[in-house]
Amino acid sequence: MKLPPLLVLLAFASSAVPAATPASTLPAPPPAAPPAAPDSAEDRRARELVARPAFQAAVRAYDRDFERFVRELILLTEIPAPPFKEQARGEAFARLLREAGLTDITTDAEGNVIGRRPGRPGGTAPLLAVAAHLDTVFPEDTDVRVKRSGTRLIAPGVGDDTRGLALLLAIVRALGAAGIETPGELLFIGNVGEEGPGDLRGMRYLFQRGPWQGRIPRFISIDGSNNDLITNGALGSLRYRVTFKGPGGHSWGAFGQVNPAFALAGAISALGKVVVPRQPKVSYNVGLVSGGTSVNSIPFEVAMEVDLRSVSPEELRKVDARFKEIIAAAVAEENTARATTFGRVTAEVKLIGDRPSGTTSPDTPELRQAAAVMRAFDKVAVWNISSTDSNLPISLGIPAFTISSQSARRGGRSHSLDEWTDVEQPTAVQDFALALALILGVAELP
Repeated sequence: MKLPPLLVLLAFASSAVPAATPASTLPAPPPAAPPAAPDSAEDRRARELVARPAFQAAVRAYDRDFERFVRELILLTEIPAPPFKEQARGEAFARLLREAGLTDITTDAEGNVIGRRPGRPGGTAPLLAVAAHLDTVFPEDTDVRVKRSGTRLIAPGVGDDTRGLALLLAIVRALGAAGIETPGELLFIGNVGEEGPGDLRGMRYLFQRGPWQGRIPRFISIDGSNNDLITNGALGSLRYRVTFKGPGGHSWGAFGQVNPAFALAGAISALGKVVVPRQPKVSYNVGLVSGGTSVNSIPFEVAMEVDLRSVSPEELRKVDARFKEIIAAAVAEENTARATTFGRVTAEVKLIGDRPSGTTSPDTPELRQAAAVMRAFDKVAVWNISSTDSNLPISLGIPAFTISSQSARRGGRSHSLDEWTDVEQPTAVQDFALALALILGVAELP
C-alpha cells in the first residue's frame, strides 16, 4: 500500500519509546494548546507543506548529509565561547554559513553573525529571523573536548546551544539542496550574549541599536532540549548586586557600632518573608553572599546578589519595588539599632541583569500556524515559559517564540561538565523535519 506523503516523511525516523516515569514524580505539565478544528486553514497549510516533494527532498538531504551535521556540532562545541568571548566561535560559524551556501554574511558591532538568504523574486512575505546563541556558560579554560558514548556526544555546551547552531547550518544546506525558495527573506543568526552575564546583549543590539533595528517583524529562537514545547512566555528577571558598607572595626573594641553584615542579614530575612502570587508566578532568590576581612573584624563591606523573576511585567515591578523598600528599611534599622560614631551603614543597589518579560499570544498567526505544524507531526503544542533570546522581541511586541533542536530525553545535564546530546540518526532526522516545518510554516505567512 502506498503511504500518503506525510506518512512517508514521518517514516524516516522511528523514535524509541523512553522508559515510563512514575506519575507521582512528574511535575504538573504546562498548559497545552487548545484543540483546533481539524480542517482549519492553518492545518491545511501545514499538511500541504510537509507533503511537498521539495520539503521531503530537504529532509532527505539532511539525512544523507547527517555526518556533516555531527562533525560541525563537534567542531563548534570544541571552540570555547564564554560570555563576552564568543569571537572565535562566531568566526567559525560565519565560515560554515558560507560553506553552507550563503553569500551575504556579516558580523555586527556586538558580535552577532548574520547570514541573509533572499526570498524568491517578487515574494512579499515579511522577513523571518531565526537564531541560536554562540555563547555558553563555561569559563574559557574549561575542557570542551567532545567524548562519544554510542550515539551520545558529551561535552560542556554541546546541547545549549551548540546543537542549535549546527541545526541552523543544516537547514541552510537542506533548503539549498532542495531548491526551496521562501516568499520572504530569512536571516540565520548566531548571536552573542544569551547566557547569564551576557544579559541578552546580542538581542538588544539586533533589535534596538544595530542596522536591523525595526526591520525584523518576526523571530524564532532555537534553544532548549524538548521539542514538545513552544516557549512563547518570556520569563523576565531583574538581578542586583547590593553592597552594604560601614566603618568597620575590631569585633571587640568596636562592638556596638553599626555592622553592615547585620543590615544584609536583616534584608535577607525580610525578603524571605515576602508573599508573592502563584499565578502569575513570581520568584526571588539570594544566590550569592560575600564580604568581610576576618572573623574578628566588623566588616566594612558585604554584598549579596539577588534574582527576581516573573512572566508578568506588572508583578515583576511590584516585587522589585518591595525589594528596594526592604533594603532601605534594613539600612535604617541597623543605623538605629547600633552606634554610628564612626559612620553609618549605607547600601548601593546595582542592577546587573535585566531580562524583559511578556507573552506572544497563541492567537497570533505565527503561533496558530506553529500549533498546526505540531499537529501535522502528531504533536500537541505545549506553551512554555522560559528565559531565552525571544524575551527581547516579545517585550517589544514582535511575534517571537523559541523551539528546540531535539526531542525530549535526547539531551540533558545542561550547564554541567557532563552535558550531553544524542545524535541517533532516525530521531535526529525527525527532529530536523519538525524544526524545518515550523520555520517554513511561519516564513510563508503573508
